[in-house]
Amino acid sequence: MLATTIERHDGRSLRVAHLGSGPPLVLLHGYPDNLQVFSALAPRLATRFRIIAFDWPGMGYSEEWPGGASPVHLAERLIRLLDAWKVDSANVFSMDMGGQAAIVAAAKFPDRVRRLVVSNSLVFWNAATSWEIRVLRRFGWNRFVIGKLPSLVFRRAERTFLPRGLRLHRELREDFWRAFSQPSIRRFITRMCAAYQGYLPRLPELLPDIRCPTLALWAERDRHFGLEHATRLQAGIRGAKLAVVPSAEHWMVWHQAESVERALSPFLTN
Repeated sequence: MLATTIERHDGRSLRVAHLGSGPPLVLLHGYPDNLQVFSALAPRLATRFRIIAFDWPGMGYSEEWPGGASPVHLAERLIRLLDAWKVDSANVFSMDMGGQAAIVAAAKFPDRVRRLVVSNSLVFWNAATSWEIRVLRRFGWNRFVIGKLPSLVFRRAERTFLPRGLRLHRELREDFWRAFSQPSIRRFITRMCAAYQGYLPRLPELLPDIRCPTLALWAERDRHFGLEHATRLQAGIRGAKLAVVPSAEHWMVWHQAESVERALSPFLTN
């Protein structure tokens, strides 16, 4: 598990992990996880980079910030945090719903994102997803299911984000669940899902504005956001690269950290 501290930003608590030294590399998580999803990957990268991983405001163990919950709002919060940490520009690794915010940040704040990695994210509103994601998006059931049936959502994530038969380590699972089980966290996530759903059709319009080196790093067996998202992302960003981690699933940063590091290293260091 990563050692964390609680910092104060804009008068609110933010859980953060700082480790390593070198060029800054910010790690952006999705849900129902938090910064500890990078507990296996971050130490590997910290031998060459200054790693900053944080729980998004309103998620994990960070207090919610006022304002909206769209990818634009989260991108703006990322930039404000970079300002607070006195980071002029950073490499950004993003996964799941962190990917959309990272795309917005790279497009709208080009001087602040040095290199961009997007991994296992819902990038295109009209690309194929799992049947679960289709149903939740189409009928808005995510507001009910996340709000009223959190254990069902969490268990389903654990089963479909990892290879069959593999489970999170006890301490990591407890850290994820303790946060996700909080009603305030789930209220924010349902609000965020609605805001993301409304913004998704506009996201591809930003891709031509991204000028930094970009890598679509995808799990070969992601059961929710397949390789169509990765190939279209690569095609939409000038000069973008694509790398696929064999046999990996959605939480590959944890269960295949070594393979992810091998795929990342040439992109981040060249």
